[in-house]
Amino acid sequence: MRPVDDRTADLLRRLRADLAAARFTVTVLDGLWGPDAAAALHRGERVPARRALEAKATRQAASDPLAALAALFVLGLAVRRTAVEDALATLGVDGAVELGLVAVEAGASDGADGASVRALLDLRPYAFADARGEGHWWIISDLGELALGHALGEQHVLGVGGASMTLSGLMLPTPARRVLDLGTGCGIQAMHAPRFADEVIATDISARALGTAALNLALNEVEGVELRLGSLFDPVGGERFARIVSTPPFVITPRRSGVPEYDYRDGGMVGDGVVEAVMRGAALHLEPGGVAQLLGNWETRAGEDGLDRVREWAEPLEHWIVEREVQPVTEYAETWIRDGGTRSGTPEFDRLYDVWLDDFERRGVRSVGFGYVLLRRPVAPLTPRLARVERLPGPLGAADGAAVGLGSHLAACLAAHDRQASLSDDRLAAVALTVAKDVTVEHHYWPGDEDPTAMLLRQGGGFGRLVPIDTGLAGFVGACDGELAAGAIIAAIAQLLEVDESALAAEILHSARALIDHGMLLLPLE
Repeated sequence: MRPVDDRTADLLRRLRADLAAARFTVTVLDGLWGPDAAAALHRGERVPARRALEAKATRQAASDPLAALAALFVLGLAVRRTAVEDALATLGVDGAVELGLVAVEAGASDGADGASVRALLDLRPYAFADARGEGHWWIISDLGELALGHALGEQHVLGVGGASMTLSGLMLPTPARRVLDLGTGCGIQAMHAPRFADEVIATDISARALGTAALNLALNEVEGVELRLGSLFDPVGGERFARIVSTPPFVITPRRSGVPEYDYRDGGMVGDGVVEAVMRGAALHLEPGGVAQLLGNWETRAGEDGLDRVREWAEPLEHWIVEREVQPVTEYAETWIRDGGTRSGTPEFDRLYDVWLDDFERRGVRSVGFGYVLLRRPVAPLTPRLARVERLPGPLGAADGAAVGLGSHLAACLAAHDRQASLSDDRLAAVALTVAKDVTVEHHYWPGDEDPTAMLLRQGGGFGRLVPIDTGLAGFVGACDGELAAGAIIAAIAQLLEVDESALAAEILHSARALIDHGMLLLPLE
């Protein structure tokens, strides 16, 4: 991967102009081949999209730059050189060859009409939305299994996947002086970070990954990012950051000869050691008040809870740990063996499956959890500590499954926690709380009963929480209109239910603090 010198920068500028002219964006591509084909591509199947392009080609005689680029870079198909020349009118095929994006294959003749072009790298549009608005980029990475037709190489540079999109959606959008992107890969988090940070350092153990990240930064004109080569925190020894973000190579892979180790997913440590190393290392590299955000896997071994292990790694930092999925070791092994391109039902798949299960059995691992970790270095020893460990099964995000907006939600929840934790019960009782606009109440009845058997608060945004409530708490939340003080509401409910006001206040205020932390009850603006 060539460095981004002046010549490369000029070629990338020409490429950027061609991609923009062809309207090579996520929305336009989805419209090109339709929602069903787009969904099939998301599952790793290109036939519906290919058929849609072929049908389009028969209906129009003129060359379509968008279709040519889509077939070449997204579907991994050979495309006539003349069509690619039309699509890359500014860069040209020769320029694309010089960038290492494509190779020219001889055709029926030595002339241009008989030649075809194949992609050597994946290049596709990427769309996002954050607190600063919507945007789109183009992301270069290595060709995937779909285009290669065989298993991935161990130095494979992954493009934008589900984990990286989840982390970018979770990233706090609040201003930060210095941000560390640990294990940058193709550079996607390093591209998001400058939208709220003054300075970004992006590291990776793979020189190929850093080269790819450099191309993506230059292609999309993202500035303020410094790339450094090295393992984990080695390139930033002694430095501290206001923010650390990472999707570390957290996949738990057997350390045995003959088992592929992919740079983008395997950290080279036994079990979940790389996640432990990142969490413990964050304590040495965060400024006071600094926050680290990462995704990870952790093992549940015989006689212990995996989340207890993660909680131990988080010390002495404040922490908010969310486990959203747990897989038995059999399913986990199958998932990641297939991820490398080894197909089920083959002797190689069975061999690797045995090795993975042997490794788990030897260490007593029963299942593997996946989730999100937020760590914060306390500003001062007396600061009330954030310590939340919870299981929230299902996709991160609200009912629609989108992670968009979760970063803003997390930032608001952290700020709300800090405010409520600084208030005594007496001071909290004097505050007029408001129910968040996305919160609704559900009543469930047995047929024929007048009173509900269960009541739930449902959060429409954020993590889409469902919180069981009783009669007293339901009455309290229903009366939180931003005008009545919490204590006055509790006194009225105690009188109505004919219960001890002090005991009810202790119970409701405790629950109210949790609802404030969840973003379901709002404190008044300061």
